[in-house]
Amino acid sequence: MFRHTLMAGVATLALLAGPVLAEEPVADKKLERIGISLGTMSNPFFVALARGAEAEAKKVNPDVQVMAFGYDYDIAKQFSQIDNFISAGVDLILLNPADASAIGPAIRRAQEAGIVVVAVDTFAEGADAVVTTNNVQAGEIACQYIVDKLKGEGNVIIQNGPQVSAVIDRVNGCKSALEAAPGITILSSDQDGKGTREGGMNVMQSHLVRFADIDAVFAINDPQAIGTDLAARQQGRSGIIISAVDGAPDIEVALKDAGAVMIEASASQNPYDMARRAVDLGVKVLQGEELAAPVELMDSKLVTRENIADYIGWASDPAVTD
Repeated sequence: MFRHTLMAGVATLALLAGPVLAEEPVADKKLERIGISLGTMSNPFFVALARGAEAEAKKVNPDVQVMAFGYDYDIAKQFSQIDNFISAGVDLILLNPADASAIGPAIRRAQEAGIVVVAVDTFAEGADAVVTTNNVQAGEIACQYIVDKLKGEGNVIIQNGPQVSAVIDRVNGCKSALEAAPGITILSSDQDGKGTREGGMNVMQSHLVRFADIDAVFAINDPQAIGTDLAARQQGRSGIIISAVDGAPDIEVALKDAGAVMIEASASQNPYDMARRAVDLGVKVLQGEELAAPVELMDSKLVTRENIADYIGWASDPAVTD
């Protein structure tokens, strides 16, 4: 069902565009239209997030109009999407900000128009609420796995990504785990894999040329981890431990694949439930309720080859698999 919503999103936004009506008293606001701006709709994480938001919104109002778009990590494009949402008179905006600070003025414009703004997956300056994975903890457990597997000694690469708060937190969490082991050497931590499989492959190809001895790689998300594995296999390298963050459907397949044994672990997220919780908080703010905790962190659990059979995954809700 959500596929149809996405395809109709642009047309719906054009039809809805027009002058914003006078702001209603906050307590009387109803959820009728939601605008969603996410990193990229080519990443299944953001697709699951958008579907979770739609599912929760339809519990509140079965006739709610949901418009979800990817900004492809282009902040100018995200600014344009937010301005379009304001013109369309949405009641709630969910966004995964391209830049936590730079997005602040756009958020304020939306709030001045009577729109509630909730950040998902990453923090955003001035948002009414934030729901995200505890990314520091996710990075810690993903890299503690590497430390334990290497018995505290080895050469490790941290494969970085787009500098949003979630990625920065994951890298900081990873570094805290690696730096606590004196026998671990971090060969590189500043190369951007762009959050994609292709980006991860390109960065890993460069690292394989630069470094003859690589024992492990921490990738900031699963697409980069899969690209890293492909690059290593293409160059005939083996014995590299690859750990990441996401717990995405593709990593589930990889953790069960005897041919992709270098991919060993991923600190899981739950984008579907994250988005449902974000909508729930947004509706409370819309109805004038004061939030006890405007920032909510969701703990991550490590998924490995040993426990993958017990992992529920992102496809646990039927809406994710339709």
